[in-house]
Amino acid sequence: MKTDRSRVLLALGSLYVIWGSTFLGIRIALEGFPPLMLAGLRFAIAGGATYAWVRARGVPPPTRTQWRSSLIVGTLLTCANACVVIAEQWVSSGVAAVAIASVPLWVALIAGLFGRWPSSGEWLGLAVGLAGVAILQTGGDLRASPAGAAVLTVSCASWALGSIWSRRLPLPSGLMSSAAQMLTGGLVLLVFAVLHGERITAAPSLRATAALGYLIVAGSIIGYSAYQFLLSRVRPTLAASYAYVNPVVAVGLGAAVAGESVAPRAVGALALILGGVAMLAIRRQAA
Repeated sequence: MKTDRSRVLLALGSLYVIWGSTFLGIRIALEGFPPLMLAGLRFAIAGGATYAWVRARGVPPPTRTQWRSSLIVGTLLTCANACVVIAEQWVSSGVAAVAIASVPLWVALIAGLFGRWPSSGEWLGLAVGLAGVAILQTGGDLRASPAGAAVLTVSCASWALGSIWSRRLPLPSGLMSSAAQMLTGGLVLLVFAVLHGERITAAPSLRATAALGYLIVAGSIIGYSAYQFLLSRVRPTLAASYAYVNPVVAVGLGAAVAGESVAPRAVGALALILGGVAMLAIRRQAA
């Protein structure tokens, strides 16, 4: 029990830090890759590498039913990420991360439609966390880009639906589940990229290529697998709590690496965001 709790905490910590940094990674990678192609390459390569590794370790391939389920869930989750990539053409990485912080609310609502409404304690944690998000968003950055706001809303809904549906479909176990979802979802994105007319017309810079490599290894292979592990071990609202911390990490990295300014309101928002995460975690321990 203690070992499983330690793994849950490690997975949560990984998502909080790694996925918070991927927003800046996406911004840098977009310097050399078109959006759908970037997202497709990221997940197809990560999924293919993970699949080859688990197969080499003797894990059997998914059944036809499991491949179909992986295609459904993988498409929803990778398309959610692709929407973030598209939106970052118009909004900053920090603003995108702030918008994605509404994912836990979407997860809670969609979980309710599947028959599992949040408890009163979870609703309170969600409200506190979203209050922090509202403070971070006081500047109204998304108002300047309605298209970005719309795409990010689709991203939140798609990710929440994929997260909840994954608990009800017959998926492979362990890393094979992550591999199958990333591989199928990545291939779907590459098809859409080609149909949309996206092409890589010039060799990407070393900076953009390194960013893509980071997104593949850290953001996808490590992060995606940690998220799938959490979905199988904890309540959906706690698994999605990474979305509260990611904006803080993204804004901090934007200031440290890209020289973006941090508004004073971010200090109060940080306290509320982390407070909401703590309330979700405490509620999970008591459940």
